[in-house]
Amino acid sequence: MTTQEKKILKSIMTQEIDALTLELQNIEKSLKPIKKDCSLDSIDHKMLKQDQNVNIQRFEEAKKRLNRLKYALLRVDTEEYGVCKECEEDIALERLKLIPESQYCVSCMNELGL
Repeated sequence: MTTQEKKILKSIMTQEIDALTLELQNIEKSLKPIKKDCSLDSIDHKMLKQDQNVNIQRFEEAKKRLNRLKYALLRVDTEEYGVCKECEEDIALERLKLIPESQYCVSCMNELGL
C-alpha cells in the first residue's frame, strides 16, 4: 500500500471517527430512563421503551465500530494493516475505503461466515 493510499484511508477513518463520535453524543441524550408518566397510556409507554431499546442497540454498535476504527487508525502505518488475517493476502483498497477497519478480505469473510 502506498503512502498516498494510507493518507486517504487515514482521512476516511478520521472523518468516520468524528461522525460516530457526534452520533454517539446524540444517541446518548435519548438514553435517559423512561419514567412512567400519567399522561402516557401503556401503549405509548411501551413504544417509548421500544424506541429506547433501538437507541441502545444503535449506541452499542456505533461504540464498537468507533473502537474498531480507532484501532485501525493506530495500525494503518504498520505492515499488517490491509492484510487479511486469514489468507494473508492484501485486502482490496476499495473495501478498505468502505470499511477501513476490515481485517479480512471478502473471500475469507464469506468463508468464515462473518
